[in-house]
Amino acid sequence: MSREKELYKVTLIGTAGNIALLSFKFVAGILGHSAAMIADAVHSLSDFLTDIIVLIFVNISSKPQDKSHDYGHGKFETLATFFIGMALVAAATGIIVSGAVKFADWLNGTQLEAPGKLALWAALISILVKEILYQYTVRKGRTLDSQVVVANAWHHRSDALSSVGAAIGIGGAILLGDRWTVLDPLASIVVGAMLAKVAWDLLKTSMNELTESSLSEETEHEIENIITSFPDVFEPHNLRTRRIGNRIAIEAHIRMDGELPLHLVHERASDIERKLKERFGAETHVTLHTEPTKDK
Repeated sequence: MSREKELYKVTLIGTAGNIALLSFKFVAGILGHSAAMIADAVHSLSDFLTDIIVLIFVNISSKPQDKSHDYGHGKFETLATFFIGMALVAAATGIIVSGAVKFADWLNGTQLEAPGKLALWAALISILVKEILYQYTVRKGRTLDSQVVVANAWHHRSDALSSVGAAIGIGGAILLGDRWTVLDPLASIVVGAMLAKVAWDLLKTSMNELTESSLSEETEHEIENIITSFPDVFEPHNLRTRRIGNRIAIEAHIRMDGELPLHLVHERASDIERKLKERFGAETHVTLHTEPTKDK
C-alpha cells in the first residue's frame, strides 16, 4: 500500500472513531447535564474537523514536484499541522471560557445541576477508545514519517487526557453530592488548559518549519560527521538545513584537493549524497558545492 493510501487509512479510522464518540458525548453531556462532558464533546468535534483537514492536505502534500513547487508539496503537511494547532486553540478557548462562566455563577451562589451517570460512562468509554486510537495513529505516523499524522495522534491523546479530567470532575460531582457540583465546570477548565498546551506545542513546531528553522544542532553535527567520514573531503562549511514536510533539505560547501580530476570530485560528491540519503531518507534534498583546498 502506498504512503498516501496508508495515511488515508489511518486518518479514516480515526475519523470513524471521532464521529461515534462526539455523537455519544454530546448526547451524554446534554442528557447528563455535564459541562465537562459537553466540553469533551467539543474536543472530539475538533478532532473530527482536523481529520478532514488531514485528508485534504495529505492528498496535496503527496504530489510530486512541479514547475511551481521545485521542492515538492511537503510543506502542505506542515500547514495542516498549523491549522490543527489553531483549531485546538479555538476549542480550548471556548471550553475555558464556558467553564469559567459556570464557576463564576457558582461563586455567586447559583446551584449547579449535578451531572448524571451517563456522562461518567461516556467519559470512561472515551478514555479507552481514544487511547487505542492514539497508540495506533502515532505508530503509523512515525512509521510513515508524517508530522501531520503524528500531530493528529496527539490530538487523540489530548482527547483521552481531557476525558480523564472530565471523568474525575463528573465522578466527584456525582459521588460527593450537591456541594461539589462545581467540580464539573472546574474539570472542563482543566480540559481546556490541557488542550491549550497541546495546541502550543503543535503551533511551535509548525511555525518553526514554516519560517525555515534549521534542524537541531545534534542533527547538523551528524551531517558534518557523515561528510567528513570520507578521507579526501575537508572543512564542511556554510551548512544549511530545513524540513520540507516529511523530508529534509541539506546544503553544504566542502573542500577537496584542487588537483583531483573533475570526475573523481563528482564521484565523491555523489557518494556523500548517497550516504546522507541512506541516513535521512531517499527523498532528502542534498546540494553540495565543492571548493579546492588551495588556489590554482
